[in-house]
This record gives sequence, structure tokens and C-alpha cells, in this order.
Amino acid sequence: MTKLASIKFLILFFIVSSACGQKVKYKDIWGLLSTKQYDAAEPFLKKYLQEEKSDNPNALLYMGIIFQEKSLKGDLLKQTSQTIAYMDSAVIFYDRAYKTITEKEIKRNDEYYQAYNRRDLRTGEFGVKLSDIQFDLEKKMEGLRERIDRVKMVKHYFSLSDSLYVKSNELFKTIQAAFPGEKELYLRAEENTVKDLSLLSVRFDSCLKAFDLYKSSSSTIGRMGYNQTLSLQEIVDFKKDGTSVADFYKDDLQIWDYKKFTAKAKQTIEGEIFPMREQLVSYDIEINKLREKLNHDSVSVKTDLAALIDRQLLEKLRKYDAEPLPVAVFALKISDLEYRSTVFENRRHADSADVHLQLSLLRKEFMYLNTLDSITTKLSGDYFDSNAANYEYFVKNTYDTITLLKSYIVGLKDYAQSEKKIKEEELARRMESLRWLINGADSIPLFQGGSDSRYKALVVVDEKYTVGLHYTDSLDPAGYLFNINSSRVPTVKVSFPVEKQYFELSSLDDSKAISYSDAAGQIYFILIFSEHKDDESKVGATLAKIYRSDGLSWSMNYKLDFVPRKILFDSASGELAIHGDDNQLSTMDKNGKLIN
Repeated sequence: MTKLASIKFLILFFIVSSACGQKVKYKDIWGLLSTKQYDAAEPFLKKYLQEEKSDNPNALLYMGIIFQEKSLKGDLLKQTSQTIAYMDSAVIFYDRAYKTITEKEIKRNDEYYQAYNRRDLRTGEFGVKLSDIQFDLEKKMEGLRERIDRVKMVKHYFSLSDSLYVKSNELFKTIQAAFPGEKELYLRAEENTVKDLSLLSVRFDSCLKAFDLYKSSSSTIGRMGYNQTLSLQEIVDFKKDGTSVADFYKDDLQIWDYKKFTAKAKQTIEGEIFPMREQLVSYDIEINKLREKLNHDSVSVKTDLAALIDRQLLEKLRKYDAEPLPVAVFALKISDLEYRSTVFENRRHADSADVHLQLSLLRKEFMYLNTLDSITTKLSGDYFDSNAANYEYFVKNTYDTITLLKSYIVGLKDYAQSEKKIKEEELARRMESLRWLINGADSIPLFQGGSDSRYKALVVVDEKYTVGLHYTDSLDPAGYLFNINSSRVPTVKVSFPVEKQYFELSSLDDSKAISYSDAAGQIYFILIFSEHKDDESKVGATLAKIYRSDGLSWSMNYKLDFVPRKILFDSASGELAIHGDDNQLSTMDKNGKLIN
């Protein structure tokens, strides 16, 4: 600080320390004004103008300068009103100074106007001209008025962009709160949802435009302490992103990209979801037509179903929902139609005696019933309640209400369970029929033990033939062979005598049989024997030779020295070898005569 400035400060200190009634003199304030110590000078200058009620032109001029300087120090965005008030005050004081500064004033107080001291280009002499002061004040007032307008514009666009973003943020959170997740946003969307998304897009777009106008208008007022740069953040997680607010006063201004989000959401809803809804309703109508055809014409509609299934539509829906309710409903209706169609198809074979065919047809029906029952069970549980809200449009346009759709599902579930009970009983009968041959009034078991039948199976060769003992009474056994066919009504039925003393009913547990048949099933050898040796340590056995076409060729009774384990037939010689343990062997010729 210069010596002169120090002296002036001492004078001011004296003024401040003096009694409050003492007047402030302008020449004492001038020392601060001339050295641009406006902050220090301001309270004294205000007091001077107030006390003197003076139109001191120079005091008015410097009061304007002080207010203009103060307007440059404030925060244009946070202290806009005050900044504009300072500029308005500056204009008022400049205008008053403009109207009161005269040639006489300049000559009398020329030291106060040395800032306007210029060389006269015509005379070459230095001096202060009134016209120069007036021109400067005019420029100052014009510049301040323009700056006021520009500051107002900057503040307007800044506040507009900020408020529009806040409104965008609030609208997004409203949309977000209306849906549990992004999947539900798409699947539950209505026209009002699209309107909200459109409004959000417009608001956010207006926010961006307002921000651009703010940036362009702020460049017209010079340095203002702000240099915001927008950073758009993509909304990746609908339920987590997009909710945080933004601080528009920060240079690194991060805001959520609501425009990109709404563009994607609207395109998905309007371009895919809405058309898909109509397709789902149309698809349901086509399935219903097939149901009417099946009921009216009593014919299978499986071929129509295969042509109807729109896998592309169902896959598109699965993009948004891994387990869509309409798909489950379609599967339910299709499985019902497939089951009923299968029943109609199987009626063509109702008279078939082929037990395997009947069992296969029944199992096919059962497969569709199980599918139907499984789907109705799924739709009757929590799955339905948790998914129904996502498909309100589909439900309303196909079943009118959720209650009616539920009733339809329950009805099919009851039907499936009732049909399953009937089919289970029929399946049990069919399975049991596989275990028996029917020969007139007799039933021949195709299993060993556990039967009250007079026929006791000793050998059952699956789907080829069965061998055993038949008892007229407990002491009168006979051997038998029946072929096994798909109708379970044998065409090869042979009975042959056995050695009764070895094969009484009471000795059945000791009775065994070994059989042989050629590949074509044209010739059979049946060896029935008792594992219990007699008093002579012999094994009683009966061997029968049977032709498919001619029946029993012969049967012979033997007493063997060993328990048979297998029989081998030599087709070239016609001999039959009976093998036991430890290389034991008995051979019979083609007529059953024991050779060795």
C-alpha cells in the first residue's frame, strides 16, 4: 500500500471512530475510490449520498461503478436476482450521473475525472471532455442492460433444463414404481404407459434442448464460473437405475439417458408387445375352432394342430417371459385336443384282439392325459396368480375374466383326473391280460407260482410259448405247450401225458422243465422232470416232441441217472442230447428212444 493510501485509511479510521453525527466528506472517500478500493469505500459513499441527499455527479458515477463491480463478483446461477439487482442499481446511478455531469462540474472537480483524461487529436492537448464521459456512460448502461437480458436468459434456460430434468426424473420413478420389473413393464403396458413414456421422452428432450440453449447463451456473457458438460448414463437395470437426481451446478453433469430408455421401451411395446397380444388372441381363437371341429365331426385334429402351432410367435414371447401364461394355456388346450383326438383315432382299433396294440394305444392316451394333468396342476398353483397380471389383455379378450379362465382350468383338471382314473383301471386290466392265455373257458398263466389256475407254468419264453403241467385233479397231471401270440388266444395247443407218480400236485415244487424250439418256431422239445429222486435214485422225466403244424409227435417217459440241466438238438441226425452236471449225458434218437 502506498504512503498516500495509508494516510487515507487513517483518515477513514478517524471518520469511523468519530461520533456518529459527524458528516462524511466526499474528498475523504475519494482516496479509496481513486485507488479502486470499492469494498472499503462503499459504506461511506452510501452514507455520504444518504446524508447529503446530494446529486454529486462523481459520487453517483462511482456508486454505479461499485454496483457494476459487485454484479461481476456474484454467482450468476445461484445469486441471479441479486446480480441483476446490482446491475439495475448500476444503471440507475449511471443514468443519474449522466444527467448531472456538466462542463462546469468537470472543470470544478477535474481531479475526479482523470480516468477520462485524453489527448485531443486535433489540438494535441490532454483534457477531459464531457462527450467522452457521456459516451462511456451510454456504453456502460447499454452493456449492462444487454447483460441483464443475457443473464436472465442464461438463468431461464438453466432453470428450465434443471426443472425439466427433475420432472423427467419424477415421471420415470412413477413409471418405475408401477411395475415390479422391466418384464412387467413390457407385458403389462397399456396405452397410458405409452403416453407416459412419450411424455418422458418429450420432457427429457426439452431438457436437453434447454441445456443446449443455456450453454450457447452463457457463452455471450463471458466467464461465469461454470463449464458444465453433459454425461448421459444408460439405464441398464430398470429397477435400480434412473432414480438418482443430478446436480446441474457441477461441471461433470451426469444425467440418466431417459430418451434412449423411452425409445427402446416404446419400440418394444408398440412394435412387438401390442402386435403380439393380438396374435395370441387370434391363436387362441384358432385353437377353439379346432375344438369345435373335433366335437362336431368327432375326428382327430392332430394334423390341424401341427399346422397351427406358431413356434415363432411362442419364441418371440419367450424373449420377455421364460414361462408365459398364454403358452401354458395353449399347451393345456392343445394337450386336451391331442388326448381327445387320440381317443377318436384309437376307436378304429377297438375290435383288435392284439393286446400289445391295445396296450400301446392306451399308453399313448395316458401320455396325453399325464401332460394335461401336469399342465392343469401347474396352472392351478401359484404360477397362475403370479403371472396373470402380465397378461390381462389376453385374459380379457379370450376368457373375459381371470375367474372364468380359472374355472376353465379347474374343469380340465377335474376331467383329466377323472379320465386318468378310468385309464389307470383299464391299464391295470390290460397289463393283467398280458399275463394270461385264454383257451376257451380256461386261463393259462404266463408266470410261475401265485395262481389258483389248474395250469402251472414251468417255462415261459417271452412272447413265444409256455410249458407246464395241467391238473384235472391233484393226482392226474398232464404236460402242455401253448404258443403265445398278441391276441393271447393260442393257436398251438398241445397236451401230452406225463409219468403221474413224479408230478403229483403235491410235488409241484420239485417239477421243472427245459424246452427247445427252432428259430422258426416249427418244432419244440419239452422235457419235464422232477428234481426229487425216487427210491432207486432215479430222476423221473417225460420228453415230448411237438410240431407246430401237426401237434404232438410223441412223448416218452424216462428214469434218468442225473438231474437235467440243458437239452441240445441236432437237426441233422434228429437226435436230442440231455445234459446234466459233470459231463452226464443221455441221448435220444429222433423217435425218443434212449440211445445211451
